[in-house]
Amino acid sequence: MRGRRIRILAAGAALCAGVAGACRGRQEERTVELHVGVTYYNQSDTFLNELIGCFKDELVKLEDSGFETALTVRDAAGAKRTQDDQVQELIDAGCNILCVNLVDRADPSEIIDLAREKDIPIIFFNREPVAEDMMQWEKLYYVGADAEQSGMMQGSLAADLIRCDEHVDRNQDGKIQYVVLEGEAGHQDAIIRTESAVDTLKSNGIVLEKLSCGIANWNRAQAKNRMMQMIGQYRNQIELVLANNDDMALGALDAYEELNYQGSALPVFFGIDGTDEGLKAVREHRMHGTVYNDKEGQAAAMAELAAALICGKEPVEMPFENEKYIYLPYYKVPGDSGLPENRNP
Repeated sequence: MRGRRIRILAAGAALCAGVAGACRGRQEERTVELHVGVTYYNQSDTFLNELIGCFKDELVKLEDSGFETALTVRDAAGAKRTQDDQVQELIDAGCNILCVNLVDRADPSEIIDLAREKDIPIIFFNREPVAEDMMQWEKLYYVGADAEQSGMMQGSLAADLIRCDEHVDRNQDGKIQYVVLEGEAGHQDAIIRTESAVDTLKSNGIVLEKLSCGIANWNRAQAKNRMMQMIGQYRNQIELVLANNDDMALGALDAYEELNYQGSALPVFFGIDGTDEGLKAVREHRMHGTVYNDKEGQAAAMAELAAALICGKEPVEMPFENEKYIYLPYYKVPGDSGLPENRNP
């Protein structure tokens, strides 16, 4: 686990107002122009679309603090070359802050070089670059969450259900037969989410038997196809589905519903992210739990950081780790409530 996790609170509004006041003071009371360019890895990612929606709302709030904001969003469609070109286009269009959700987290060097040449800060979000790349330049930042924490919470939710409901172990063999739907092959967060969920289950005394793992690229339709294949192979043996995000958990559920599985014939399903559709499925008791990824807190942190950076103000008041990273906590969403635990509205 990384160090402490601090949620961005209402104090951020005061910070933004102070930053704007300082900017206007230096610019003879002129409006502060903040033109943010966003490029993200794929528009099919439900959580990212919701996060960017929250970010748009946070930028609008900045206008009450003396900023004039504009937002340009580009979808890289999973192509690194496309994303590199988009960064150049955003810079040419006059963006003075870049927010980048990397297609390839291991190779951001061209993006960094383009931004550094024009002295435009970058806020990476959701997909964390490797530490060595974050050290390439002092104006690189990251806003996101801890993948290990999300996996631990998913495993804890599943363990709680298994312990209190003997019917999860449908064949009563003392083991839980499970499958995993994983985000991407070799993706750091996918690997960590899976490993920490399974390790947490085992540390809670749950005996597991892994049947299969399918790569579904965070995508609901792909997850449905992978789940169809698993059901064809294992039939009613599957008792637990662990998915690296809600879209894939919902895709697994779609497969079972298309095959007319109902009631006690269904396994239990757990996701991560707390998307609108994921939370709805938990409330309806179709999914058995998810882990809430604080998109509102991340969006607020990104907006506050952008406001500080555009004024040339050192954002020392923000909850950084190692001077570059802001991590927001996850929250459990158990099936009995459908609401994030211990999260203030």
